[in-house]
Amino acid sequence: MQWENAIKRYLQYLKLERGLSDNTIKSYRFDLVDLAKNMEEFGAIGLPLALDHQHIQSWTYGLTKRVGPATSARMITSARGFFQYLLLEQWRTDHPMRITERPRLGRKLPDTLSEQEINQLIEAIDRSTKEGERNFTMLETLYGCGLRVSELVQLKCSDLFFKEGFIRVLGKGNKERLVPLSDYNARCIIRYQNELRHLWTPVKGYEDFLFFNRRNAPLTRAMVFTIIKQLGVQIGLSKKISPHTFRHSFATHLLENGADLRSIQQMLGHQSITTTEIYMHVDRSKLASVLKKFHPRS
Repeated sequence: MQWENAIKRYLQYLKLERGLSDNTIKSYRFDLVDLAKNMEEFGAIGLPLALDHQHIQSWTYGLTKRVGPATSARMITSARGFFQYLLLEQWRTDHPMRITERPRLGRKLPDTLSEQEINQLIEAIDRSTKEGERNFTMLETLYGCGLRVSELVQLKCSDLFFKEGFIRVLGKGNKERLVPLSDYNARCIIRYQNELRHLWTPVKGYEDFLFFNRRNAPLTRAMVFTIIKQLGVQIGLSKKISPHTFRHSFATHLLENGADLRSIQQMLGHQSITTTEIYMHVDRSKLASVLKKFHPRS
């Protein structure tokens, strides 16, 4: 079996049977194409079934020289899954990466914004244009619901349930979840829908989407990144920010104000509670005040 055919079948498996998102599948494709390209240098031209542990060791060693630890770990994980698939389909009888170790990564604390910085960014939006009002509603929703940027741009009018106080979100792996909507956020979206959304004429097939660009197509992830970065420059913010910074800030502010970790996990759509635990980066002074307030010997 040739590399191209094997990778194609694996990506189809990830999409159809594992339900992974298009962005995740693109990452897998990039990693596996890199593996295939570099295997030619190590004497395994065009034959993923012929690779042995020696070939893999040469590739993983080369990764440390070409990419950072985080990218290297991701690429090794992609390759592991690929060979596990070949084993599952009985195209291989062994797993050449069974004893290959991923680089050890420290857990990086997410960048967050203070409530004041969030307010400064949103207040910097020029709301005299329809795009400005769209950006205002978009960022309020991003922060108010803790969405991923891909979830935000895919949000549809049919996903909004104002009476019940929830929005329906299509998350990673096409998994649906319901995220609570605050009264304030609901008012922002309702106003945008009633007074401004009709100013766009959606491209055919996208009539149900909530946010549009100037070409009347759904807003893109890249455009949301650009809008946020420009606002950061506008207010002189020194932090490096992205749409995900709003999601991190959402979780951090909830935790700081007393929300429990399990509720935050459900709102963020994390499959494992350990993923949510990264937000437990409260400062030591707050921990001390919690001890004094709640411990019976304090």
